Parts: sequence; C-alpha cells; structure tokens
Amino acid sequence: MKTGIVIESTGSHYVVLTPEGRTLETKLRGKLRLNGSRTTNPVAVGDRVRYEETAGTGATITEVEPRRNYLIRRASNLSKEAHVIASNLDRALIVATLFSPVTNTEFIDRFLVTCEAYAIPAAIVLNKVDLAARRPEELEEFTAIYETAGYPVYPVSATEGSGLEALRELIAGTTTLLTGNSGAGKSTLIKALVPGADVRINRISDYHHKGMHTTTFARMYPLEGGGSIIDTPGIKGFGLVDIAPDEVFRYFPEFMRYSPDCQYYNCSHTHEPGCAVTAAVERGEIAPQRYISYLKLLDEDGKYRQ
Repeated sequence: MKTGIVIESTGSHYVVLTPEGRTLETKLRGKLRLNGSRTTNPVAVGDRVRYEETAGTGATITEVEPRRNYLIRRASNLSKEAHVIASNLDRALIVATLFSPVTNTEFIDRFLVTCEAYAIPAAIVLNKVDLAARRPEELEEFTAIYETAGYPVYPVSATEGSGLEALRELIAGTTTLLTGNSGAGKSTLIKALVPGADVRINRISDYHHKGMHTTTFARMYPLEGGGSIIDTPGIKGFGLVDIAPDEVFRYFPEFMRYSPDCQYYNCSHTHEPGCAVTAAVERGEIAPQRYISYLKLLDEDGKYRQ
C-alpha cells in the first residue's frame, strides 16, 4: 500500500500526488465513504492518504492518516454537520477587501476564531488596496483593528503586483490555505503567486456588487522553491463547529490579555460588573467591531440572552 497527498477534491473524486511526483485520479473505498462521518467530506485537500492502484480501474483511497490539524466550517448541507476545508496546514490566510466588494468583518472574525480553535496561525491579506488609496483612513482603521488584536495584515494589490513580495516570503516553504468571499480577488492573487496555476478569473457582478464564484473545488498548487498554497471555493458564510459559547472569548486574543483582571473568574464579558474586557472596549483598547462579533457568536441569532 502506498501513501500520497490529496491535492484536489471535487467531492466525487480526488487527485493524489505520489512520492514520485505522479498525479492519480482516485475514488474512495465504499467502507471509508460510509464510515459514519460527521462531515460532508471524509477526505480533504492536504490529507495524507493510503491508496491502492488497480490495473484498469485507477486507484482507491483506503485510509486517511491522522491529521496534524484542519480547518472546518459548518456545512450548508443540512444532512451533515460540517465541511473540512483543508488539513495539515502551516498557516491560513483570509483575503479581504474594503471595496468592490466590502468584506464583512464578522465573516473575518468567524474565520479567525476557527483558526484559533484549531491551532492554525492566521493572517489577513487585504487585497485591492489600489482602490482603498482614495480613502486611506478606512485602510488605517481596518489595519489597526486586526493588528491590535494580534493578526498581521498584508496590504496587497494582486492586479498591480504591490505587496506581493512580503506575501511570497510569508508563505515560502509552507502549506498555506487561502480563502475568502467570492470577489475578493483570491483567484487573481493565486495567479500572481503561482503564474502557472490553472485558475479562472471572473469579474464582479455589476448588479449585486459581489463576486461571482470562479473556484468550484479545493486545489493545492506547488510554490516555486518549496511549499504549497491551497485555493478554495469562495465562501459566503463561516459557521462555527464544536465551539461552546463559554469558550468563544478564548479565541479572541485581545480578550485573553484582559480577562485575567475580570472580577469574576467565570465572567462572560457581556454584563458582569468589574469586567476588564468591556472596560477595555469602553477605553478603545479593544475594537468595538470585534466585541460586536463576539456577542453575535455567542448566539447564532445575534441576540445574546442573559
């Protein structure tokens, strides 16, 4: 039995990269496919898998090796609980934009919370900064919010090529996931970082001012000089999985800097007297936008019930 890495997943078939550098079209062994998985995809891009080659019928994945980590979100398919986006990651980057379209900060915060929960270092790639040049105060405010929280922000323009060198240095020699809303320029960025990548690039919808999906499945591309980058389909929402309400604050790094000074050890950081976190919000040391995201995450309906 041989071992390889899954570099492409469409949900119905998988492409595996072999140790010799070959690519194999594979399918799942039925027993593995029906093994009571709580996710929509028992195999994800980045997985190390064992497979068997069969003359005339291609190859079959027989086992998924233990994952070092993985990034997961609530699935839109109601028959399953969650969808594994990718596994065995060194870093995850979310591509955001301030204009054409505007990336919702709550979406960014959900992504960052999930990365914290699954121990994946995260950063923000702020694309289309050429459009933001007309309103530098918004660029400065966005950067301050997330750098104060503890997340690096990399301002780039994929179309103009600015800021890409710092990004190349960041991802060199690593397995990096790139995700974001449709229209944020993720495909253009992949093309700039991996010139030979086979990605389609579509325009922004003039009617809705939102992106139109271009990537339809997850795919891993090798980086020049070592490492790889994983492209994912544009994501509209990022529902959390297996994170209890009383644990959410632990995944806001800036909250953790203040929470030891709260009056109550089990403070929820919502209404208690002597809460150091809410005091920091009032002083402007924690961004109000981040605190609002926290309150919404406590209740998926966006209404915290005391």
